[in-house]
Amino acid sequence: MNDATPPNRCRIVLIAPKNAPAERIAAAFDGGDVASLILPENGMDEASFQAFAEKIVPAAQAAGVAVVIAGDTRIAGRVQADGIHVEVSSQELAETIGHFQGKMMVGAGGAKTRDDALELGEARPDYMFFGRFGYDNKPEPHPRNLSLGQWWAEMIEIPCIVMAGSDLASVEAVAATGAEFVALSSAVFADGSDPRAAVAAANALLDETAPRFED
Repeated sequence: MNDATPPNRCRIVLIAPKNAPAERIAAAFDGGDVASLILPENGMDEASFQAFAEKIVPAAQAAGVAVVIAGDTRIAGRVQADGIHVEVSSQELAETIGHFQGKMMVGAGGAKTRDDALELGEARPDYMFFGRFGYDNKPEPHPRNLSLGQWWAEMIEIPCIVMAGSDLASVEAVAATGAEFVALSSAVFADGSDPRAAVAAANALLDETAPRFED
């Protein structure tokens, strides 16, 4: 459950992994501060993805966690999500933002270079995501994502999310870049893990090591 006042440091964004039950994802919200949850379709058909989102969205929002649907704007509207995540061209991103402005936030991903990121950033998305869903299978974050996140956080006002690794300790490396958010997936939801305990441990690490942002 989130506190009324979010911590003034890098915060957690959860990425729902493939085949994780809704109840297991919801359990993570009891581990402390979580800014948002991104739901990729993870290979589900439209009906299954919508049914899955319909289970998750109310539980997340009740816990103070914003829900972002990846890729499907129609489902995002149907389930009353807080935002959508897209990986499209800069022109398509600008059109999506124009369509949904004032209705829900629009985040962007897919940038692999600084030029890619700057081009997408011209459309003024609500955040930039550095990483790929489902590719956090090494203990440490991908060096490219850390590099892009640090450069972006230093240069651009739009917040960024950087994908962590499969080890909870990797949140420290992400926070050190100055990124506003660290994305966690396998580190929290891997088989045998306790999602609540994992989020609590990640928050404790961030409390101890993450730089504080200027007000």
